[in-house]
Amino acid sequence: MKLGMARGEVCLRLSVILFLVLTTCLVAFDTQTKVVFLGIQKKATYNDLDALKMLVYVTSAAAGYNLLQLCKHSTCSRGNLKGSDMCVAWISLFLDQIAAYITFGTNTASVGASMIAVKGSEAFQWLKVCDKFTRFCIQIGGAFLCGYVASILMALISTISAYRVFRMYSPKWFLRLKST
Repeated sequence: MKLGMARGEVCLRLSVILFLVLTTCLVAFDTQTKVVFLGIQKKATYNDLDALKMLVYVTSAAAGYNLLQLCKHSTCSRGNLKGSDMCVAWISLFLDQIAAYITFGTNTASVGASMIAVKGSEAFQWLKVCDKFTRFCIQIGGAFLCGYVASILMALISTISAYRVFRMYSPKWFLRLKST
């Protein structure tokens, strides 16, 4: 059971890293140039919207964090951290939840900010941008999808971390560790 859960966590973390790197690359390398008016060209990039910049930063950091967790997993499996298993398990749970929540929140904030590009705003006389930069908007939409998949997978990793922490406690006594 323990080995199967460890393999599952490794597979989940590798999948999360893949989706986070894919999200980062889709947003960061997405550009499209169009002629807007009488030969004037406008280039759409992720730098045009601060929420997309934050999405690139957060997804990059979350991918790095999950890579570090994979490294920690490989050292723990060799038995190097036996004395501090409880502390490491709590810290991993805490950081896994933070990474999942921040990634989900940043992705959702970026979707909200991007809706102005899709729908525009008549009250502020902001035009729809996605009518002119269609490929750019479709690629950003794909990045959002990858970001949400990564967030869901990170939530699953958090449940594994929570299980790892709470299985160390006795089911009969409140906050008392199991006797070894």
